[in-house]
Amino acid sequence: MTFILSGFADEISPDLDEQLAVLAAESISHLELRSVWSTNVADLDDAQLVRIRRRLDESGVQVSAIGSPIGKIGIDAPLAPELERLRRVADVAHELGTRLVRVFSFFVPQTQHPRLYRARVIDRMSQLAALGAERGLVLAHENEKEIYGDRPERCTDIIESVGSPALRATFDAANFVQCGVRPHSDAYALLRPYLVYVQVKDALTGTGEVVPAGQGDGEVRETLAELRDSGFQGYLSLEPHLAMAGRFGGFSGPDGFRIACRALKDLLADLSVQWQ
Repeated sequence: MTFILSGFADEISPDLDEQLAVLAAESISHLELRSVWSTNVADLDDAQLVRIRRRLDESGVQVSAIGSPIGKIGIDAPLAPELERLRRVADVAHELGTRLVRVFSFFVPQTQHPRLYRARVIDRMSQLAALGAERGLVLAHENEKEIYGDRPERCTDIIESVGSPALRATFDAANFVQCGVRPHSDAYALLRPYLVYVQVKDALTGTGEVVPAGQGDGEVRETLAELRDSGFQGYLSLEPHLAMAGRFGGFSGPDGFRIACRALKDLLADLSVQWQ
């Protein structure tokens, strides 16, 4: 079993060259594109895409997924602009050679029960999935805090209710911890049938602080072991958030990213899992 390591390279630096240098030093040949030059992936223009493609080709680095912001808006916000943004993200994904695009299931009011918004979320996610299928994408839903799909049962409900192979799941242990969920014990079995991607970060239950993989309560070791044993074919994408964590992203810096890499690689070595 060999896992492919990737990472949110904008956690290293806004500068693409610095991102690529750190990835090369860590022998990581993939990146997840969320932003570069402080520009969100959905807002990159054609000239910037050409520059990115050229530098990636020169460096021998491939794009594992697009870390898009699609669906990270309020449930009451108009959907049409978000669909248009997904069309642009699809163009970026095709230009950079990936079909995987991370998405979210809309922020819902924290003062009301999420079930009040279920029908609207399912309708919106169905429209995103239909467009994704049309453009040859696989949308990987992330269990983000404060969105409808923050807990495993709602994540699973979204995917099963939409019923499209263009909508699958990514797994973020730290986000589950911060929602009071035990990631492996409570979430893994529900999401494993739909899992196409794993975002690697850990967190402490008491404070919600994000820590390197295996140093928190995210049951990362247990999840990696079961992924190994079940023959998971996919990416492990580092999203360390060791210096800053916010609603729309995080940052670690070069040193923090290296710390996160070492923690993950040590876990994989302990589990006798090869990586590339």
